[in-house]
Amino acid sequence: MSVPKAPFIVLEGIEGAGKSTQIATVEQACADAGFDSVVTREPGGTPLAESIRDLLLSSPAEPVPPHTELLLMFAARAAHLHNRIVPALEAGQAVICDRFTDASFAYQGAGRGVPEPDIAGLEQLVQGALRPSLVLLFDLPVETALERVAARGNENRFDKESGEFFERARRVYLRRAEQAPQRYVLIDAAAPVGAVSAQIAHAAKAHLAAWA
Repeated sequence: MSVPKAPFIVLEGIEGAGKSTQIATVEQACADAGFDSVVTREPGGTPLAESIRDLLLSSPAEPVPPHTELLLMFAARAAHLHNRIVPALEAGQAVICDRFTDASFAYQGAGRGVPEPDIAGLEQLVQGALRPSLVLLFDLPVETALERVAARGNENRFDKESGEFFERARRVYLRRAEQAPQRYVLIDAAAPVGAVSAQIAHAAKAHLAAWA
């Protein structure tokens, strides 16, 4: 895939981290920096990918094997990239995405036990060299995250996972951030909403300045 002509910013973190609440903060930072932006999500982002999302988040009558879940995630991602993300980046629009491939390493990898090389192989197949230019990693204690998930209701299949599942996912998120500090910014998602917004605005502004 071609090199992006605009920022590709991803918000990552376990359930209940508050990513969706803060997307507008990133969108405003992009506007302030002179970028039109596209806001999207994974799994989903296009009609085809949203159909796959419905399958992934529902609770089917039969078990969903971990590799089936992984392949569905990347099937949705392939459509999302080809039909929405890459065209936007090539047009010079910033892309703001709620989750991307880090979530596969955290959820299907650490959570479900799929070997990382399997995920990395699909990452290369579907994305080539394309990676987010900035990942805002929303981090908070799993206990706090689960309390937030319970309070909001409307649980999907992933919301119902155990605390141990999310602990494993959180550890992988943190490890990936440590391995590539030039692309990841850790956000204290347990802080008050205003303080979280300030952290995000600061990180996004610094990142977007490099694209001026």
